Amino acid sequence: MAAVSELIELTAAQAVERIRSREIDQRALFDAYRERAAGDELNAFTWVAERAPAPGPDADAPLAGVPVAVKDLFCTEGVPSQAGSRILEGYRPPYTATVVARLSEAGAPLLGKTNQDEFAMGSSNENSAFGPVRNPWDRSRVPGGSSGGSAAAVAAGLAPWAIGTDTGGSVRQPAALCGVVGLKPTYGACSRYGMIAFASSLDQAGPLTRDVTDAALLLRHMVGHDRRDCTSVQFPGEIELPRSEHLRGIKLGVPEELMDDAEAGIEQGVRTSFEGTLALAEELGASVERCRLPHARHALSAYYLIAPAEASANLARFDGVRYGLRVDGDAELVAMYSHTRAAGFGAEVKRRIMLGTYALSSGYYDAYYVTAQKVRTKIAEDFRAAFERFDFIATPTSPWTAFELGTKTADPLAMYLNDFCTVPMPLAGIPAISIPSGLSEGLPVGFQLTGPAFSESRLLDAAYALERRIGFDGSAARR
Repeated sequence: MAAVSELIELTAAQAVERIRSREIDQRALFDAYRERAAGDELNAFTWVAERAPAPGPDADAPLAGVPVAVKDLFCTEGVPSQAGSRILEGYRPPYTATVVARLSEAGAPLLGKTNQDEFAMGSSNENSAFGPVRNPWDRSRVPGGSSGGSAAAVAAGLAPWAIGTDTGGSVRQPAALCGVVGLKPTYGACSRYGMIAFASSLDQAGPLTRDVTDAALLLRHMVGHDRRDCTSVQFPGEIELPRSEHLRGIKLGVPEELMDDAEAGIEQGVRTSFEGTLALAEELGASVERCRLPHARHALSAYYLIAPAEASANLARFDGVRYGLRVDGDAELVAMYSHTRAAGFGAEVKRRIMLGTYALSSGYYDAYYVTAQKVRTKIAEDFRAAFERFDFIATPTSPWTAFELGTKTADPLAMYLNDFCTVPMPLAGIPAISIPSGLSEGLPVGFQLTGPAFSESRLLDAAYALERRIGFDGSAARR
């Protein structure tokens, strides 16, 4: 029987192969991760399974029983699904999100639910009603958000892989800060059914994994049309496992607007790592040139009008009537609504509801919300024009490495700037992947590649070639 230390050093894809060849037992693998997750000291989990499912998945199933950690934004039947919020504390839904159900059907049992920023609103995982998640590389620092629990769990070896959601960067940014791989798929590639909504025109599920191969394998069983989500589509073709060892013929564009904007304030260590990775891409045969995304610098402003506007509508359903928290209103219905929402929502959620409601209000709708949607259209057009010349767009994932807990909570704008390089892609509905590109002062740095809609297989192939050349070692976070 393999030792626990040996089991957790396997990538998920390696574990699948070893289970299929009967070299390791899937129950032993589940128990090893369950024990580690139950002893979580990072506050990465809000719920952990008590035991392996019985009977376990077929060892010959596509995912062979390798367990998956799931962000608490996904509904899971009979299991707490709280979206990081007191207003849903203890809520156990009667159904399971399509993405989670598909992974279960493919043979990936639920290991646990991971902590997150409340309703996915945050870039540091400090907005959770259940306390902040800590970065496994330095526990005094944030893991990124809002899928910080999923990223930290994978980086620390508490889970072999995980899923999160990405609205403005909530898979890719924590992946960068925790030194793992995070992929935001094309909008519509994964069903949103059973995902507790933040901003419906932006939200997408995505994998967080130890390497690019694992990301491709997990994504393969997440994508596809779902009749219960009218925005989902049948993915064209199958997600291919990456194999490329070179980047010959690949043209990479580096957008001036995202690299040179003084407001973003890209750290020197991040810039150095990014430029070093571009040099490695050239060694692998890629050509690298500057490109233009003229409206990208306005993406953050547009995002923080569109996303809160959609949130103000989506979160109206949390009123104390149907499910979740209910605070007495002295027999007054409106008072009950008010008391429930005041007690149940945290400060950041309230801030975004108010901002979104204001942007949608009479007299301001055209000036703010409609203008933001026009900017969104321009951003999508910029990407389409860029992809006529380039295969992929390359940027740092986050302008900074992981910062210390509490240093930006009092300044929302400083916190929002974490997403400067990640928000343009969901506004355009296109896929993007973050891979670790090295360390800056002992902390991980993320390198982001973006491609046209439904280019996930090519994007994964390019990321795989770079990953092999970079040779990032994340084992220090698992100790």
